[in-house]
Amino acid sequence: MTRALVVGGGLAGLVTALRLAPRPTTVISAGPLGDGTSTGWAQGGIAAALGSDDSAALHAADTLAAGAGLCDPAVVERVTGAAPEAVRFLERLGARFDRASDSTLRLGLEAAHRRHRIVHAGGDGTGAEILAAVVAAVLAEPAITVLEGARARRVLVEDGRVVGLLTEHHGKLLSLPADAVVLATGGVGGLWAHTTNPRGSRGQGLALAARAGAVLRDLEMVQFHPTALDVGLDPMPLVSEAVRGAGALLVDAAGRPFTDPLAPRDVVSRAVWAHLSTGAQPYLDARSAIGRSFAARFPTVARACRAAAIDPAHDLVPVRPAVHYHCGGIAVDGRGRSTVPGLWAVGEVASTGLHGANRLASNSLLEAVVCAGWAAEDILGTATEAPSLSPAARPATAPTSDLPALGRVRSLLDRAAGVLRDGDTLAAAESVLAPAVEADPELVDDATLVAFLVLHACRAREESRGAHTRTDAPVAVHVPSSGHVRSSGPGPARASSHQSAPEAVHTELTLADALTSPPVPDLVLTGAAR
Repeated sequence: MTRALVVGGGLAGLVTALRLAPRPTTVISAGPLGDGTSTGWAQGGIAAALGSDDSAALHAADTLAAGAGLCDPAVVERVTGAAPEAVRFLERLGARFDRASDSTLRLGLEAAHRRHRIVHAGGDGTGAEILAAVVAAVLAEPAITVLEGARARRVLVEDGRVVGLLTEHHGKLLSLPADAVVLATGGVGGLWAHTTNPRGSRGQGLALAARAGAVLRDLEMVQFHPTALDVGLDPMPLVSEAVRGAGALLVDAAGRPFTDPLAPRDVVSRAVWAHLSTGAQPYLDARSAIGRSFAARFPTVARACRAAAIDPAHDLVPVRPAVHYHCGGIAVDGRGRSTVPGLWAVGEVASTGLHGANRLASNSLLEAVVCAGWAAEDILGTATEAPSLSPAARPATAPTSDLPALGRVRSLLDRAAGVLRDGDTLAAAESVLAPAVEADPELVDDATLVAFLVLHACRAREESRGAHTRTDAPVAVHVPSSGHVRSSGPGPARASSHQSAPEAVHTELTLADALTSPPVPDLVLTGAAR
């Protein structure tokens, strides 16, 4: 048995490492453990059916409704059923959640939940509280080694299975042997100009998996949060869903409400975007519903507003949609296994079937805890031989840096893969990136590769569903299917052998698929440098 490698220092990766103990495990972290992760920025809580009027079945029903037909019902049932224990697990690690005067957990309400079931810490500081507890537990576990300041550059595959990881550490490339590699690298928001994510969230795990030959699923399902604080900061501070759950309204400059603030995120994002597109600034109005208690109830949001000279107790708060969460990712089964033996994925980088086409608020921290446990259990139960790294499995070079490409990528994705999309613009944007990817898919920078794959998936889904809205296909087409759909481009998709929930229609692709179906644009994006 060799050391397992976990790539990523957020909640999903660290819980995986803890659950693997006492098996020797190395966590590969780009910075100091826990820094720069979306977990620490999470203002929303963790959803769990803990109220006397609630149940796991109701939580599952709300999750399925938000997911717009793409959730895996079996996964949804398992995750929501495990939610109360996930909260207790975090409490055992030392996380302190907000409690009412009678010492019971204080349960909040968020959009598209029919019950108060959101467990919070510090009002809107849940992610930071959870991360601090988990980091402390990891540092106290002797079986876990943390390699800080390291970046995974390539998953090493030989004879069809993972044998290790090429890692860059202090400018040197290291080939680390492993019979189990777990990708827990987070999302893709850093590839868009407007995002609530840390700028380091640039889809590195998707690039690693794609180059290893893994199937990627529903990459087009990029969720926009409808209420990012619109004051010119980058990244954009999040104004938590819980603020609307506490009664705040979405209004115009005159204070007139223009949409249901507690509709699913995709619905609210489109409404806010439509308002913004008229040239009018959308606002969040918490003056009456929350008023002077705002700073005490939502200290993180209050600090961000105060830095912009905004007092939510008396002022309207300017907001706009921004990329917040990737509902698609590496296709995994109910044990976290990708389609490449020896490669698992957990957290936001994984497509588990929980979120479907649109994530229900506060289900992401839940998924990170629960699905990390499943993956660890599967790894511990998988008998493998110690891998040997042959010279063929040790590449001498890594993909080029993505920093020079970020400006172009962010501009293209903002224009083509925003809240609203259309086939012509998607094809034009994809055609800008295609030459670099086709020339050398192994060495092209990660940002260009991931953006190319996301645009390809957006182009392949010729319907509007959940977070993916095509203005040239405004009505969601719910196609019954007994299996996943594999599609390397627009047109009729071909059914794969993977079993799925009835009526689930997924966009599944590999890097090879995308390279065999190049875009043929009908327009050229002006100002898009090649």
